[in-house]
Amino acid sequence: MDMTTDLTTHTSPNAASRVEIPGFRGELIEPGDAGYDAARAVYNGAIDRYPRLVARCVDAADVMAAVRAARAADLTIAVRGGGHNAGGLGVWDDALVVDLTPMRSVHVDPAERLVRVDGGAVWGDVDHATHPFGLAVPSGFISSTGVGGLTLGGGIGYLSRQFGLTIDSLLAVDVVLSDGTLVTADADRRPDLFWAVRGGGGNFGVVTSFTFGAHPVRTVAAGPMFFDAARGAEVLRAWDELLDSASESLNGWFGFLSVPAVDDFPADLRGRTVAAIMWCHNGPLAEARQLLAPLRDLDPLLDGVGEVPWPALQSIFDPLFPAGLQWYWRTDFVDELTDEAIAVHLEHGTELPSPQSTMHLYPVSGAAGRVPAGATAYAHRQAKYAQVIVGVDPDPAKLASVASWARDYHDALHPHSVGGGYVNMMMDDEGLDRVRASYRDNFARLVEVKRRYDPDNTFHINQNIPPDAIS
Repeated sequence: MDMTTDLTTHTSPNAASRVEIPGFRGELIEPGDAGYDAARAVYNGAIDRYPRLVARCVDAADVMAAVRAARAADLTIAVRGGGHNAGGLGVWDDALVVDLTPMRSVHVDPAERLVRVDGGAVWGDVDHATHPFGLAVPSGFISSTGVGGLTLGGGIGYLSRQFGLTIDSLLAVDVVLSDGTLVTADADRRPDLFWAVRGGGGNFGVVTSFTFGAHPVRTVAAGPMFFDAARGAEVLRAWDELLDSASESLNGWFGFLSVPAVDDFPADLRGRTVAAIMWCHNGPLAEARQLLAPLRDLDPLLDGVGEVPWPALQSIFDPLFPAGLQWYWRTDFVDELTDEAIAVHLEHGTELPSPQSTMHLYPVSGAAGRVPAGATAYAHRQAKYAQVIVGVDPDPAKLASVASWARDYHDALHPHSVGGGYVNMMMDDEGLDRVRASYRDNFARLVEVKRRYDPDNTFHINQNIPPDAIS
């Protein structure tokens, strides 16, 4: 299947009568309503789908009612949180969309360092609530990302080396199951379900709230270092070597990128393709400078590391990647940066097809790597890096070309990976073999949990784990 074509080809809305949801208190939006196009839009502008009904839920009772109504009407269910999913799986043609976006409450208990978050919140909501107390929950890299989607897929971010993945700080969830009932899962109550939602995605129900343990984070030493792209191999090796021995309070992703044409950067660098590292050290700036000395000694084109409030770091890329851009994603896990892999990076990563296309390598070592592979559904604990290649452009006419670059890059690099991919960055039709490889030895156990909690595969608009996948 040509995935680029699939992203832009869709069916017409179903003309059937409106689905009724008894007792629903939120807003119901269907084709023809004034807000329909806005309600069906997601972060990836390449996704253009037409759901039968968007049910904007205001609480867990609404979610329960929506799930029951969809089952009664034999409608496909899509679940929307922040809408950032790579494949746009928060919406689907002719589906009932359980839309959690009105559910954005965040409650912080600073004494116990506990944070309870509604299922429709984004990470900017969490940072806003926790930062006044000098706390943070490990998250990702863009503040408009949904809490639900990021968490259920694992949650790789700036704090992964020090505090683990997002799921490693998850303490409990409330979940609406396929029969419309609401349950709580944690280490003591339904531990099998709690294990599965920590990396298993939205396969098991609609998570209406998350309870996290928070960590001391307030002002970090963070910012970019840029190097000439031609020095990418040298910088990659130095970065890899530094993270092998550095304090786990230090993190930084590597990427090939085009310097944004904004006033924050020197005029002579704007638009230039560079080898970049975006650093984050949860500690004093002076300490960060000592830790980063080996890379600073390489004479970067720009050393922009400084003191940054945590919410500012989390939101720094938001204006550069607004909702509505055309995206095409490819992802892998990597445990070694071989000479052959680095050569592929230099060949493709230095030839970006558009200013917003990029490649990133995210560290998942340190605390994230010490958790046993079977302790949560997220299985790739042994991998040093999660790798993503994204073709991005505002113009729909350029989607095919940026997607072709991303596919070619990935196809050349994939033989140097450990197999599977980060489910939060997978497209919508990569197939069961890719899903199976992403969960490795945990896949069979996930199928068992799926059979128990969703035997009819009601929740299948995701990186799906079919209940009949293993005979």
